[in-house]
Amino acid sequence: MNKHLLFSLAVVFLLFTGCKSDTSSNESVNTEAISLSTGLFPEEAKNLTIYEVNIRQHTAEGTLDAFTSDIPRIKELGSDILWIMPVQPIGLKNRKMSEEELGSYYSIKSYSEINPEFGTLEDFKEMVAKAHELNMYVILDWVPNHTAWDHDWVTDYPEFYAKDDDGNITYEADWTDIALLDHSNSELRSMMIDEMAWWIMETDIDGFRCDHAGHEIPMLFWEEAIPKLNAMKDLFWLAEWDDPKMHPLFHASYNWELHHISNGVAEGEMDKHDIENFIQKDMKRYGKAPYRMTFTTNHDENAWKGTVFERYGDGHKANAVLMWTLPGIPMIYSGQEVGLEKRLKFFTKDTVTWEDPGNLQEFYTSLNSLRKENQALWSGEYGATPEFLKTGNDYVIAFNRFSDNNRVSVIINLSDQAQEVNIPADFGAGMQNLAGGEFKAGEEIRKLDPWQFHILVQ
Repeated sequence: MNKHLLFSLAVVFLLFTGCKSDTSSNESVNTEAISLSTGLFPEEAKNLTIYEVNIRQHTAEGTLDAFTSDIPRIKELGSDILWIMPVQPIGLKNRKMSEEELGSYYSIKSYSEINPEFGTLEDFKEMVAKAHELNMYVILDWVPNHTAWDHDWVTDYPEFYAKDDDGNITYEADWTDIALLDHSNSELRSMMIDEMAWWIMETDIDGFRCDHAGHEIPMLFWEEAIPKLNAMKDLFWLAEWDDPKMHPLFHASYNWELHHISNGVAEGEMDKHDIENFIQKDMKRYGKAPYRMTFTTNHDENAWKGTVFERYGDGHKANAVLMWTLPGIPMIYSGQEVGLEKRLKFFTKDTVTWEDPGNLQEFYTSLNSLRKENQALWSGEYGATPEFLKTGNDYVIAFNRFSDNNRVSVIINLSDQAQEVNIPADFGAGMQNLAGGEFKAGEEIRKLDPWQFHILVQ
């Protein structure tokens, strides 16, 4: 009996028994921690922050075991959802760069194995167990859109793949190291779900970050996959896509447009009105319930577009404040919290330098704490809708987020020039300024230094 049939039968069994998570056979699982993740999403993630883990680059060793030792620090940072970039073996055939290079994580040779570069399956299980011990969640980066050219399916199931006009298996864009899948094939969809089920039952992960979730993948696949896999265990679902169609199947989706606008503001090509107009548009398109993931960097942006210092300059903190205080679920990328000053190479080993000359770890810890403790800043329906104030200045944004007795008011200079603004005299009255410095209520005209911000809470 093959692996896929075994897991299909297991899924059916779980559906009939109503079991949420089979943990009895995994001695490393912390059952108390797992009970926290059963039946609670999306509410359980309402005030959490995502941390993207680049296993290869995170430590000098580039292994799962080495990363596991850093999980307590990330817990102290205040990030509770670990998004693990793909850990499966990488294909050799048509590998980007040369065979001596390590290749792209997203060119997967086998879905249900661990890349020996990173360690073993037991190492992965121990990583998950450590996260659960600390009441953290682990979501695995899943690549359903394509495989490596030397994946077994290429020879065993060529009907699973998209073809060009000549009938040859094809790829997309300039991604010559991947073979594009064709999800109109029902057997492919079933086997892909089995592969995902394997990770839940074997390693007890808590969800998936789904690569290119809306690209070349019909919603039919997610309509089939998500309910079946949620029947095994309540999971957190993050879509790498920016389209309302991903909801409500997915809990969270990428807010790419807000990210691009923030870069445009930093470059002087856009202003605060573009942000305000976008938030209104996004609310109309998505509603309030979906979690929109906000970020100033990730593995793609860092590798191909530049560090936060290249793209935002001295405004990297101001833009982070924006992402943590506007509606959404914020994300930190490996090394961002200590001022990652280089573009991490994508296909080769390039270790994060864990020095923190700018006390950024303290800065991001304070942002995570602010979000966790202030209900007004929580995600989706659990938080408050921002109310934007007129400032009389195109480069200064100001808004309130009020929820019952919880109040957060934010004012940010989104430029590298000093600005003068006109805001209501009672703005910030009786509130504490978490950004430091003096903020006196009663002053209608205020001056802000370049990239200065105030975060006022009550």
